[in-house]
Amino acid sequence: MSNADLANLSDKLMLTTVVLYIVALVGYAADLGFGRRRAVAAGEQAATEKEQAKVLVGAAGAASTAAGTAAAADAADADESGSERARIDWASLAVLLNVLGWGAHLGVLVTRGLAANRWPWGNMYEFLTAIAFAAVTAFVVVMFRYKARFLGAFVMAAAVIALGVANIWLYDSVGPVSPALNSYWIAIHVTAAIIATGSFTVAGAATILYLVRDRAESRGGVAAGGVLSRMPSADTLDRLSMRVTMFAFPIWTAAIIMGAIWADQAWGRYWGWDPKEIWSFITWIIYAAYLHARATAGWKGRKAAILSLIAFAALLFNFFGVNYMFSGLHSYA
Repeated sequence: MSNADLANLSDKLMLTTVVLYIVALVGYAADLGFGRRRAVAAGEQAATEKEQAKVLVGAAGAASTAAGTAAAADAADADESGSERARIDWASLAVLLNVLGWGAHLGVLVTRGLAANRWPWGNMYEFLTAIAFAAVTAFVVVMFRYKARFLGAFVMAAAVIALGVANIWLYDSVGPVSPALNSYWIAIHVTAAIIATGSFTVAGAATILYLVRDRAESRGGVAAGGVLSRMPSADTLDRLSMRVTMFAFPIWTAAIIMGAIWADQAWGRYWGWDPKEIWSFITWIIYAAYLHARATAGWKGRKAAILSLIAFAALLFNFFGVNYMFSGLHSYA
């Protein structure tokens, strides 16, 4: 297969990925918005029917009570089982399409790399595509590790937006990498930055949900049957965000260190106060302050969440703002 064929295959797999992610997004949203509500309704109906059965105890005697109770329990169990199956169907569809989309997304990167005969993150289009892949991968791991399927709709939305931006505004045809990136360090430094950025994205989604949930809880509780009632507690979301950040932070640290080593080999200095270097370090400082405050000062909750979001905003600016608003040795846009 020629390079042109592989490049064309990569573009087709990209379209497949976006479609699968969009449908998975709909499935996650349906599961979050409707799946558990039916199960809760079935449980409430079961409780009501059991109360009615108790009333029949005094009115009809022990024999009719047993029959009525059994019938009510069977009907409630059947309704609850049916509702549970409906919920699992939504979730299973979303997870299946998510995994299929992840496989197609991996195919995008592999075929793109083979077509260019290099690592497939040599320009903004490829880099953003890889970051979206890292975010989806991190979500899949978190989903199975911490049963965090509730994040699916939000991470899928971020992935679809990222891929949309990459294809509409950043697309670049397959070609050789710029001379500054023609090094084995792209496989080390840039890969670490991609993994960390994708993981920080998942942590950011969990942090935003935490703030929404915490605000609802502080205002007198979460309404029964609402979307927020089908998410974990604010404390659980807070801990999940911190755990993902703790995973990503050392990788981001390694990316900065390896970038400095690469800079010394390429430009003869470890640090040159380039805009990308500055904002990468600013991002590192804010995330370090977030983790340090939680570990030593006992910060948690809204103060820590706001600091985490400030760090995530710096991370996004480091990617989009620095590449398009400043000129420097790292400006490859």
